[in-house]
Amino acid sequence: MALKFAAAIKKARSELGTITGLELESTISAQPDGDGWRVTLEALEKKSIPDSMDILGIFEVNLDADGNISEFNRVRMRKRIDMDENI
Repeated sequence: MALKFAAAIKKARSELGTITGLELESTISAQPDGDGWRVTLEALEKKSIPDSMDILGIFEVNLDADGNISEFNRVRMRKRIDMDENI
């Protein structure tokens, strides 16, 4: 059974949070990828004071057709205050 859009995002967020132990901040993108999905998420890597200096990691999560993670990678990091035009 094919995984629907919202279910793919929910599954990617849940699984990445469980695997990494990081607090997920936002969903940046989601798109079909073959029989599965590629979801890009942002997670809090390091809490700082002030909050604008928090370190955020950008992760790509690949899900198979059943919603299982087949791969995940941290593709970059940024400070919360930094604008990233590539997102």
